[in-house]
Amino acid sequence: MAKFTLPQLKKYDVNQKVILALADAESRVILFSIIKKSKSAPELAGRLRIPLSSVYKKLSELQSLTLIEVERTVLSDRGRRLKMYRSRIRRADISIGKPEPVLTLVPN
Repeated sequence: MAKFTLPQLKKYDVNQKVILALADAESRVILFSIIKKSKSAPELAGRLRIPLSSVYKKLSELQSLTLIEVERTVLSDRGRRLKMYRSRIRRADISIGKPEPVLTLVPN
């Protein structure tokens, strides 16, 4: 088995995490529903019929991978601050190769 250097392991780890996030149906539908227009977590939960707690969890994961960003903050009708999330990518391509998959992200 080949030994990997620390930078290679870190790169592989991030790519692996992104691939896992894209493989998750809820994360993927959230990510690709905010390509053209930013949306708040409650708006995503309502439109996609995903529990709000799950939406917040997926948004946090996607944000930690820098796949999404908070575009702006708005005030709700009740005076609460809502983060408006937007995808930082518009397409993702995964190619299976040796020794690891190749992930290509197209910026939004």
